[in-house]
Amino acid sequence: MSVLIGQAEIGQLAPAGYYIALRIGFAFPVEETNALSDDWVDHYTKQRFMLYDPTIRWAYGNVGSIRWSEIELDDPKRVLAQARSFGMRYGLTVSVFDSSKDQQRSFASFARSDREFTALEAKLLQVYLTRRHTETAPPTNLTKAEIEALRMIKEGQRLKEIAFHLKVTEGAVKQRLKNAKLKLGAKTGPQAAALASQYGLI
Repeated sequence: MSVLIGQAEIGQLAPAGYYIALRIGFAFPVEETNALSDDWVDHYTKQRFMLYDPTIRWAYGNVGSIRWSEIELDDPKRVLAQARSFGMRYGLTVSVFDSSKDQQRSFASFARSDREFTALEAKLLQVYLTRRHTETAPPTNLTKAEIEALRMIKEGQRLKEIAFHLKVTEGAVKQRLKNAKLKLGAKTGPQAAALASQYGLI
């Protein structure tokens, strides 16, 4: 029997907070959820922990899941010890990577204050992250014409200008944008262009 968990269950499994970064390309994730305490985020940011955080280093070098207590990487800034003082005594980091041409990685860290994560919880969270990683993959069915129209929208061109440059009717441009919006799950042309840019398609 397979058990699917959603965003609501994540909060129950990680009551001390969690951080999820989906599809990190060159630098930034396509989607990010930070449900860690504001105090910890502020402290973490001011101390510039990201470069030293063993959970991040583990996530970039591995796939699967690991309890924080099992990470054997150096922790010169004592990030994990300081996390404990902010109520995150036990944690789990999950990392997913695909070998597509984009070679994007998603990772997440989940925290509790009361006990270690069980093997079943680790598996559920890994399945959840893998599913979200797949769901946020860029569409592969956009045509060259749709991508070109989105690129021109991103550049701030109007329908009339796009039609003139592409030597097609405004109706044809509208149809291309309508198709692109549908494939990208966007409501407007500019939103579709922003998503296509985020995915590295334009």
